[in-house]
Amino acid sequence: MKSLDKIPTSKISRASKLVSTGAKVGVNYLNYYKDKITKTEKEARHKLNESNAEDIYDSLSNLKGSALKVAQMLSMEKSIMPQQYVEKFSLSQFSVPPLSAPLVRKTFQTYFDKTPEEIFDQFTAESVNAASIGQVHKAWKDGKELAVKIQYPGVAESISTDLKMVKPIAMRMFNIKGKDSDKYFKEVENKLLEETDYVLEVAQSREVATACAHIPNLKFPTYYPEWSSDRIITMDWMHGIHLSEFVAINENEELANRIGQALWDFYMYQIHQLKKVHADPHPGNFLISNDGDLIALDFGCMKMIPDNFYNPYFELVDPVILHDNQKFQEKMEILEILKPEDTPEEREFFREMFQQMIALFTKPLHFDTFDFSDENFFDEIYALGEKYSKDTKLRKMNGNRGSEHFIYMNRTFFGLYSLMHDLKSTRVKIQKFIPEKFIK
Repeated sequence: MKSLDKIPTSKISRASKLVSTGAKVGVNYLNYYKDKITKTEKEARHKLNESNAEDIYDSLSNLKGSALKVAQMLSMEKSIMPQQYVEKFSLSQFSVPPLSAPLVRKTFQTYFDKTPEEIFDQFTAESVNAASIGQVHKAWKDGKELAVKIQYPGVAESISTDLKMVKPIAMRMFNIKGKDSDKYFKEVENKLLEETDYVLEVAQSREVATACAHIPNLKFPTYYPEWSSDRIITMDWMHGIHLSEFVAINENEELANRIGQALWDFYMYQIHQLKKVHADPHPGNFLISNDGDLIALDFGCMKMIPDNFYNPYFELVDPVILHDNQKFQEKMEILEILKPEDTPEEREFFREMFQQMIALFTKPLHFDTFDFSDENFFDEIYALGEKYSKDTKLRKMNGNRGSEHFIYMNRTFFGLYSLMHDLKSTRVKIQKFIPEKFIK
């Protein structure tokens, strides 16, 4: 893969890159209309999606930063994105064009006033993997085998600009309207800015590793603040394969259950005990060790869960509240799903929709053990999502419903469920860390 000697960082250069990509997409649509003459609609649409996914991804992978992070987030939306986009955008999790060796050295000199070769006993000039915000190199120091993550130049400075450019697309895609939409974009912007603060990430990584050390079959690297900075993180090199590679080759059901249990316990303990959760659950952030343990990486995106959101959010799971229309609507008001200006028709529509969604999505929480390989359960989730995505009544209503905290909490649960399903874990003990009051 060809390395990059520079990354567009100015507002004009980044906008120009997106404009040129838009021109390519326009050409793809012209070809699509031509193809419809000689091909079936399905064949023509498939080719269009492939071409658009490739052109958009190539553009975002050169821009890197929050623009590419958006692609990474969308790659988890398997129920709303065409498969060609999911497959291409999923590369942003750990396989994008890396920085060149001179640019890597320049970054080290900026933050340490030394080259990487002067800091470490040995340092590989070529990256071993590259993602949306940074890339990883292998190094050795005092007999330790290390992973060194280097943030791409200009990423933090371009976040606000990037989000302004993608905001119109996101608002159309998720039917967000109205003046209060800013709170959602501010939540995303704040989280992306936190992800560029590597001093914060090291602190969060060490905090979570200590708090979750008791969970069986779960491992974390050791982090080294003395070899880290605002834009560089040094940690132990962890041997293993990415979770996505593991699920492609694993045929051991017992091992799938063991890893699935560790993953589930990890998230339930964070959510219900720490009230702070790793909100970026995609395959690139997890390895499976040679000993069959789950290794958790990358704690740049951590979501604090305030009590005034946590309590009503999980009270919706309680069957007594879920099946009582009045009590359910009261919780929806607290969570800002229902608004004072809603008409009776809107209140009834959203109550019914959210009751259906929550009853289905929280189904695993009401079992002692759950089979995440159950295709019927996930087919029901996708079918319900597709039903409301095509609902003409919903399209006419204001789609920005709920507290800003929903963005990363929902992302966490959807990502977790997706990983559990990919693992095909068939016997996962569910309720160990969930307070009884929510599932009685």
